[in-house]
Amino acid sequence: MIFDRIKSLDAILATAEKKGLHRSLGAFQLTMLGIGAVIGTGIFVLTSEAAQKAGPGMLLSFVVAGFVCAVAALCYSELASMVPVSGSAYTYTYAVTGELLAWMVGWALILEYAVGASAVAVGWSNHLVGLLDGIGFHIPAAFRNADALMAHMYLAFGATPSADLQTAMNTGGYINVPAIVVVGFVTWLLVIGTTESARVNAVLVAVKILALTVFVALTIPVLNGAHFGGPNEPFLPTGTTGVLGAAASIFFAYVGFDAVSTAAEETKNPQRNVPIGLIGSLAICTIFYLLVASGAIGAIGAQPVMGLNGLPLNPGSPELAGRCASIIASGAMEPIVCSKEALVHVLTVINWPVIGRLVGLAAVIALPSVVLMMMFGQTRVFFTMARDGLLPEKLASIHPKFRTPHVVTIVTGIAAAFAAAMLPVGKLADYSNAGTLFAFFMVAVSVMVLRKTDPGRTRPFRTPGVWIVAPLAIVGCVGLYVSLPLTAILVLPGWGAIGLLIYFLYSRSRSHVGRGIVDVVDDPSMLPETAKPLD
Repeated sequence: MIFDRIKSLDAILATAEKKGLHRSLGAFQLTMLGIGAVIGTGIFVLTSEAAQKAGPGMLLSFVVAGFVCAVAALCYSELASMVPVSGSAYTYTYAVTGELLAWMVGWALILEYAVGASAVAVGWSNHLVGLLDGIGFHIPAAFRNADALMAHMYLAFGATPSADLQTAMNTGGYINVPAIVVVGFVTWLLVIGTTESARVNAVLVAVKILALTVFVALTIPVLNGAHFGGPNEPFLPTGTTGVLGAAASIFFAYVGFDAVSTAAEETKNPQRNVPIGLIGSLAICTIFYLLVASGAIGAIGAQPVMGLNGLPLNPGSPELAGRCASIIASGAMEPIVCSKEALVHVLTVINWPVIGRLVGLAAVIALPSVVLMMMFGQTRVFFTMARDGLLPEKLASIHPKFRTPHVVTIVTGIAAAFAAAMLPVGKLADYSNAGTLFAFFMVAVSVMVLRKTDPGRTRPFRTPGVWIVAPLAIVGCVGLYVSLPLTAILVLPGWGAIGLLIYFLYSRSRSHVGRGIVDVVDDPSMLPETAKPLD
């Protein structure tokens, strides 16, 4: 039977106590970690992408995505308070539905965290390039992004040659060097230590919140109601489909709150502090998102750029990059959907260019906190999978001085830097969402299954109305997944197929559960376990 390996909650807790990480984080630090992971990803990076898909209707997209995250957060809170260890959805699935599905969730979380970190690194790069341009220091076009590389790849795979693609090849770049730099910096910071990372992150969160507060204060007074549904600016220019498509992408704007649960093993009093960190960070971020998005739309409008066929061009595509370059070259005002630093652009248009540059500076300073939390979550999932024997145990090595999983952190950093160097932010975000939605789906399933199979276990936090909330989370995750672009939809099964090959060729025979290695709570001497030999 391939579904016969379930690691009990008691064994999971014992493993954490025996091979665990240092507990140093409190409720405030967890909430700051959650806000640091969430705010910035959507507002600083994906506002343009959402506007291109839904226009002003992206306000509804934020609400839809936020609602799905809210019901998922309630499910996460119950499981995280019961199982305060590293691993997030992977660990919960292992205890409920078994090793195979747990492996698939852990494998999908690579899309959420590592690819997500790459997406935010690209967003940071866009802001850095804009900031340096503003002071007269220009990074060569070839090293700013990979738009030209993507255009060449489109043509190589049979895309129809067009003026927009030609413009992208002429004006775009081939590798995103600033994105590589920021991933390298965050990797070094995570190797140094969790507490140090959290302290730096708290400062960056404060900078980020201040910048967004200033943006709201300057844009709300100049709101133009016509931008929300005037005669030439429909509120839903792409209809309900566009709203759902933008919600599927903007879902990435909320990804990160669940990274709080991956820090449970390093949290003091996790039964109390993890739910506070999860729900508190999500509530604060939602309020900011709606205010900032309203300010951006109301100040200058947010209509999508259409192709020659009258349909919106795909966000992140070389065609859109080429069309935007043509619009700017013509002397017309740059649409918000074309800007790689949307909030800076809005403030510049409404005659606050200096404040706009300061907001851009805040993004440059603060977005590394999002990259940090994405990579933090990824390394902790990898660490837990290696600790269970499903990945090489070398990855679970703890640095003798810093007490951090340094090997897996460096491996993750290399992979994230490679993706950030080559792909645009929108595509990376959509790929990340595919893995995230699968993980959230499994968490919602797990919380219901545990209510039936282990009803007597202590639940410091209980999901209210679980038989309504969890199914809503499941339906929401499926709905957003099918609203993703086709390439992002196909990434999950393709990535999953690679994961299954690794599991059956390597991981299954080395699994600690499969070999009979089970940690127990009542083993104070921590004697070596007896195990079946490797095949």
